[in-house]
Amino acid sequence: MANTPHTLQEEFPTQLEQIHELKIANAHFAKLLEEYDALNTRVHLAETNVEPMEALAETELRKQRAAIKDEIARMLSTAAV
Repeated sequence: MANTPHTLQEEFPTQLEQIHELKIANAHFAKLLEEYDALNTRVHLAETNVEPMEALAETELRKQRAAIKDEIARMLSTAAV
């Protein structure tokens, strides 16, 4: 999705190089990135009614996305630069 909001590039614009380095060096981090992107796409499809879902389910997806984003942010902040 070209116009999907909340991409990691938007969320962490100053840390793109660090994201790339961690993705290569850390399999768990790479998996988190994939999970985030998949959830973000699902949220966007729900928000735009391409794949509508109940509000509670959409809220749950947003919470999952936020939890993964928090873990990504934590890993970025503790990674050696």
